[in-house]
Amino acid sequence: MSRDDTKPGLERRQFLKTVGLASAGAAAIAATGTEAEARETPQEQVKPRYQSSEHVKRYYALNRL
Repeated sequence: MSRDDTKPGLERRQFLKTVGLASAGAAAIAATGTEAEARETPQEQVKPRYQSSEHVKRYYALNRL
């Protein structure tokens, strides 16, 4: 039998190393990205948000809360 000098595992290792580096790079880019922050005005901070409507009352009644 003739023996092949190339190792098939080496190609697989190179592929996995490349995938690992690519995912680490993508995570680094995502971590350094800036996020937009929504800031509320003072008027929005004091406005009423919760409204006790019929469907909310029905939800509480059905779930016994």
